[in-house]
Amino acid sequence: MRRPRAAAGVQTTDLGAYQQAVRRVLTCDLITATRPRPGVLEQVLRWADEMTRDFRELLGYTLIADTRQVRLVRRLDRLDPTQGLMFARKGGRPFDQRRMAYLCLVLASFQRSRVEISLADLVRVFTPAANAIEGLGFDPTVSAHKAAVVDVLGWLVERGALRLSDGSLEAWARDSEHGDALYDIDHDICAVLFKPARPVQHLTSAAGLLDDPLSRVDGAVHPQAVAQRARRLLTELPVVYYDDVEPAIADLLRRPGLAEDLARFTGLVVERRAEGVMLADAGGVFTDRPFPGRGGAVNRTAGLLLAKIADLLEDPEQEPALIETPREADDHAALVARIDSGLPEAGVVRELAWTPPETEAPASGPAGTAPLVERTRLETMIDELFEEFGAASFTSAWQHDPRGLLDAAVTFLAELGLVRPVPGGVLVRPAAVRYRNITLALADTAQLPLPAPAGGETS
Repeated sequence: MRRPRAAAGVQTTDLGAYQQAVRRVLTCDLITATRPRPGVLEQVLRWADEMTRDFRELLGYTLIADTRQVRLVRRLDRLDPTQGLMFARKGGRPFDQRRMAYLCLVLASFQRSRVEISLADLVRVFTPAANAIEGLGFDPTVSAHKAAVVDVLGWLVERGALRLSDGSLEAWARDSEHGDALYDIDHDICAVLFKPARPVQHLTSAAGLLDDPLSRVDGAVHPQAVAQRARRLLTELPVVYYDDVEPAIADLLRRPGLAEDLARFTGLVVERRAEGVMLADAGGVFTDRPFPGRGGAVNRTAGLLLAKIADLLEDPEQEPALIETPREADDHAALVARIDSGLPEAGVVRELAWTPPETEAPASGPAGTAPLVERTRLETMIDELFEEFGAASFTSAWQHDPRGLLDAAVTFLAELGLVRPVPGGVLVRPAAVRYRNITLALADTAQLPLPAPAGGETS
């Protein structure tokens, strides 16, 4: 099989500009003339042909690029709770189930023949569809329902799918009887915002949104499918632990070449350890969860907790228990089952329904172990931080809720693959070691990101 070479047609002098365009596409869900800011679309479109080929060959992704927009259609290999972060208004919380449902219903209500729609007409069409769904519904007299509509329309406006031409959304939110707004509809953007892998109304499991299991030819896994999946995991996850993936993928990631191709493609730095591999960005922009950085009280607390955990692990008088790390495949199966428990039974056309294929459990070696930090120790650590820095330094939102801040910081660290919550505490994952001197980065008010440490194998 021919091994694809990233940026094969890009001159060395242009490689930096190409890599910047790649990072833009990977970190921005939709690029338009004004999003994320003016000028970016032109910079990205310059490399559209080269990126289309590289995304297809390296990752199996489809790049949709024209003179008005750029959108990357990804292939999902696993479900991840952090994927909900893309569905949030700027600076706001991720969408809850009501907002996600309203978003889908609003997009479905746009008729291609209409170029504009009033908010009153939209609500008139949207309401019966929402009320037909048991447990959802829409009542304009309920403030929580109206707030959800406001967030959904704001999200669509931010991406250019709707453009306010008259009236005010806020006026409607205050008084839906007299307030109104008129929107222009960009159907092209609406079409690229929602492109599921399969028709969602015919899915019997959320697993239907994922890429097909690794295909086999004559009983063997197809090499190209393995390579693309390995690259996708390395691109999408903060860190890839060898114990968490199929042996065929782990073998590829251990060898030199595949990760280095992605480094050339993205401009990031490969960091290898005995336990796994990651793409590091010293600039701290190639992520939806900057760390360490200007992330507020939760981000800062997470870093300070890591420093205390490192002190605990390096204390010769302390011997934390080593616990077997739960398998990622089991975590993922539990997540899929939890999502599937909420799927509606009615409305599925059984003749068209997609059913998950029967797949063999991936072969794997012995599960790895990790040191356990008990919940009581974590609570002691957060109390020490409040005493050391003062409760007021953790902002008004958290200064009277140290346990809530602890929970938020642990969740944040788990999303980064640095700890793994278990009953009674957390397991410290190997990548956490790279932040053992994090206090130095958090000491000043700028909270500058740490430089990427040199690579090399460690145990």
